[in-house]
Amino acid sequence: MDVTVDRDGEKTDEQAVEEFAGWVFDRFLGGMETLSIHIGSSLGLYAALRDAPATAAELAARTGIDRRYAREWLEQQATAGILDSDGEPDELRFRLPAAQAAVLTDGACLGYSAPLADMFAAVALRMPDLMDAYRSGRGVPWAAFGAAVRDGQGDINRPWFENVLAKALASVPRVHEVLLRPDAGIADVACGHGWSTIGLARAYPDAIVDGFDIDAPAIEAAHEHAAGLENVTFSELRGEQLADGGEDRYDAAFVFEALHDMPDPVAVLSAISRAVRSDGVVVVMDEAVAEAFSPPGDDVERVMYGYSLLICLPDSMSTPGSVATGTVMRHATLERYAHEAGFSAVSVLPIDGFAAFRFYLLDR
Repeated sequence: MDVTVDRDGEKTDEQAVEEFAGWVFDRFLGGMETLSIHIGSSLGLYAALRDAPATAAELAARTGIDRRYAREWLEQQATAGILDSDGEPDELRFRLPAAQAAVLTDGACLGYSAPLADMFAAVALRMPDLMDAYRSGRGVPWAAFGAAVRDGQGDINRPWFENVLAKALASVPRVHEVLLRPDAGIADVACGHGWSTIGLARAYPDAIVDGFDIDAPAIEAAHEHAAGLENVTFSELRGEQLADGGEDRYDAAFVFEALHDMPDPVAVLSAISRAVRSDGVVVVMDEAVAEAFSPPGDDVERVMYGYSLLICLPDSMSTPGSVATGTVMRHATLERYAHEAGFSAVSVLPIDGFAAFRFYLLDR
């Protein structure tokens, strides 16, 4: 083993240095290729390749981009293993394989991932603001990240809420039976683009489902998504205000992947407790992180810390007095919030296969 001694007298394993340098390079390469996916997604290049292969000239004509940039992007995508290519060097044709097409263009596919690249690029644009926030202790509000992050979050969640949520809830009799009540009232707190609200409304057509969020553009998008559904409403409302419209008015309330973002989760949970009937149910879906901090973490832990560093914690800290939970809200933290809000217990629901999320039932 090659060992050197650095300036402070600490021994350094040269092989370990080389391996970690390789690790950093892999992340750099991944970041560059993620941005290349953002280019393909935002400019409609993948969509143009979805139905038919193309040369650089054909792709440029289909999408209105410059031919020279088209050739460079196509060659880079093939080099990265995203596209297939064949033909003579001067007339190469590039094809988007079916699996890549599903992941990069099919918004109904559970593996749809192009919005992640769009979100990555949007967050990168906010790095000066994030640096300032880290120094000052202030935050970067959700709205500052722009439409790419807002819409990307909605697009990533959409296939899960449309295709998996109904089955997941139906697998838990205690929750399913409440949702099946005639004219059941259901509140979806911090609904974002409304796909969770829409999923609930379609699964339980006899229920009345109200989606609430403080982000006006998200509520506007939710209205558009729900066109034609008669048992859904959307309103701008803070979670802390849920009981203002009347206590004991809902049979069920949900918070999907949002409690960790809230500046005052205890106040929100307290309002939910007052708004939901004593024989109703309160369900929180949040990140399936480990029970305790124990590095190194798995992929779920790592990606959630990434979200927290760059989006969720800065957003939360943009509100004065925020508890600043961050994305990595562990079970014990949720349990503490729930107890402070008047709930007696928090249990994990037996729901599997819902990506990187965990469902909690809050009892009173």
